[in-house]
Amino acid sequence: MDRLLDLTRQAESRHFWFRGFRGFVAPVMAEVAKGRQGLRLLDCGCGTGGNLALLASHGHAVGFDLSHGGLSTARADGRVVAKADVTRSPFLDDSVDVATSFDVLQCVQDDVSALREMARVVRPGGTVVLTLAALDVLSGDHGEVWGEVRRYTPARARVLVEQAGLRVERVQFLFGSLLPLMLAVRAVQRVSRPFRRLRDDSDIRVPPAPINQALSYLVRGEAAMARYVPSPIGSSLLVVASKPRR
Repeated sequence: MDRLLDLTRQAESRHFWFRGFRGFVAPVMAEVAKGRQGLRLLDCGCGTGGNLALLASHGHAVGFDLSHGGLSTARADGRVVAKADVTRSPFLDDSVDVATSFDVLQCVQDDVSALREMARVVRPGGTVVLTLAALDVLSGDHGEVWGEVRRYTPARARVLVEQAGLRVERVQFLFGSLLPLMLAVRAVQRVSRPFRRLRDDSDIRVPPAPINQALSYLVRGEAAMARYVPSPIGSSLLVVASKPRR
């Protein structure tokens, strides 16, 4: 896992996917914050802590993860992080305003318990923001490397949220612009898998500069459009849920 997080760390500042991810998530976090400063934010399964900078613009952002290497990197960057399991977090009930988890739950055996833990630590009226891998047809090398247990449909994501005692506010696809490319790549990966060795940097190698730049423009354009016209399909799901007030 430490090796995978190190590869992610190397890619996340330049890779087109991460640029698109920030383009999608940053406006959503601004909507959730509603101009408020000083929020308490918790990133569950924070990896190397790269997304804590995005969250910190809205208040005090803390993360936790099980990876020693990821936590060491986050601490070296000045992030406040702890070692913990997403299904058994050490944080108090009703202690944060916003809990996030980005592309983690698809790799957790008991995703319901993990989301219930997130719901537990969020105050009544608070918000949970998730990104999830979408559509089984897109399974491939990346999912195998990371130990992906499942991928989600909007219906499955809604059921998960409701099982955790949260109220669904939004479920939408992301990265629809990349879907034709991803379908082709993942199909080739599945067909060729018996004849080659699995690479741990699959799907997070930064492409040659012209290709990476063109795809960056593509996903950033989609992210800008998604504020007004969400994609009808895509490779990821964005979920925003709220904790009912008592």
